[in-house]
Amino acid sequence: MDDSEAVSLEQIRAFLAGSGEVRFKGQRRTEVYAWVERTLERHQYASLGRADKGVARQYIIRMTGLRRAQVTRLIAGYRKTGRVKAAPYQRTKFASRYSATDVGLLAYVDQAHGNLSGPATKRILEREYIDYGQAAYARLSAISVAQIYRFRNSAAYRQRNTTYQPTRPTLIPIGERRKPQPHGLPGYLRIDTVHQGDRDGIKGIYHINAVDQVTQWEIVAATPQISELWLIPLLETMLQQFPFVIRGFHSDNGSEFINYTVAKLLEKLLIEQTKSRAHHSGDNGLVEAKNGAVIRKHLGFAHIGAQHAAAVDTFHRKHLNPYVNFHRPCAVPQVIVAANGKRRRIYTRWATPFELLQEVPRWESLLRPGLTLAELEALALQQSDTEAALAMQSAKRQLMSRIAKLSA
Repeated sequence: MDDSEAVSLEQIRAFLAGSGEVRFKGQRRTEVYAWVERTLERHQYASLGRADKGVARQYIIRMTGLRRAQVTRLIAGYRKTGRVKAAPYQRTKFASRYSATDVGLLAYVDQAHGNLSGPATKRILEREYIDYGQAAYARLSAISVAQIYRFRNSAAYRQRNTTYQPTRPTLIPIGERRKPQPHGLPGYLRIDTVHQGDRDGIKGIYHINAVDQVTQWEIVAATPQISELWLIPLLETMLQQFPFVIRGFHSDNGSEFINYTVAKLLEKLLIEQTKSRAHHSGDNGLVEAKNGAVIRKHLGFAHIGAQHAAAVDTFHRKHLNPYVNFHRPCAVPQVIVAANGKRRRIYTRWATPFELLQEVPRWESLLRPGLTLAELEALALQQSDTEAALAMQSAKRQLMSRIAKLSA
């Protein structure tokens, strides 16, 4: 803001008369205040008459966009100190009733009594002063219960009295907590549960997603509940749908899989059970990725009632699973180990799970008893990839239309 040409009050009067209703507005407070100070100094505001002071005041209001009351405060400050500057912020402070010694004494009492409730502690402080004549408790004897809890949350109190009781985990001797090592062999499953939403407090269906770590062979099933009454028969059916013998069963720490009933089933089938480690989110990362890329992609997030579980499970078994395993290419990771030992995965190749299965050495000897290569090839050649995709999409539309009609 440069008004060095306006050197007289007559020029300022002409400017105010000519500018009419035009208003200006300053940008930064420091620049505005500095300009106000220069203007008051240039026109020697203290020596002006009443009318001239009014002209100078109106000029400052017009040029800065400040309100009249604020300009009056700035001029008053200038007349008092010779400067125009912002008043420092003064936070309202209340008188401290209790000292650091009182906080320490409260911590001492709490530590001695084992951290009693606020009302009980207040009564003890009263008795120390009134009944036992301890002068050190004079101020604390009148403390409120709320103030006791405020002090207990303060850093000063916690430095003097900190009690830490670590969480005691419940040891469940089911499954070994480690990442499975398939050593290039199929049959090591990663399994997870996907919930199909709630509506008005009513649970939707649950998808059970199982993915082989080596071949990415995926079997998806649906169940109305994840209690053992529904889950155990479903798991038995899912395990039989894999073309190879199952050797490992890895899940997170959810109770639907970490329980004695599932452990007994796996033990009967001679399947090793493992579970994810704490702070190792990648232990079950493969199936988590498939949850989004397959189940959420095709079934979405909308609520599907538990009464439709049988229809959805039939869709999975007849359409989705064959399409995913024989006709949908998936990314094949290539692990690169850096000089510092850091492992990095890159994806330069895509193949179907059936193609990946055929790349396993002596893979035919790993098939389930009674299943042959000819049967798998016949399933793969029944439809082309696009034909299988169109058939799966048509079946999905029919399924969703039926669900919508029955839910209406």
